Amino acid sequence: MAEKVQIPAKDLSVLINSYMDKHFFDFVNEYRIEKAMEILKDPLQKDLTVLEILYQVGFNSKSSFNTSFKKYTGKTPTDFRKNSF
Repeated sequence: MAEKVQIPAKDLSVLINSYMDKHFFDFVNEYRIEKAMEILKDPLQKDLTVLEILYQVGFNSKSSFNTSFKKYTGKTPTDFRKNSF
């Protein structure tokens, strides 16, 4: 992202922290969770496992994905998917 806007990563992180009142890590994870939510709600992608989805959106572990997902939505990815259909 820093390369795209052509500023040092540290400066971008400071801007996000200052103006959005969130850490860069949380900022990025929110985008990842939003994409995961789209996939989980999509009936055409219902055969994808949660593991496949978490890798697809950029997470590297199921535990960090589940923790971030629940923090952002209040539900586990599996519960979110069950309530989306």
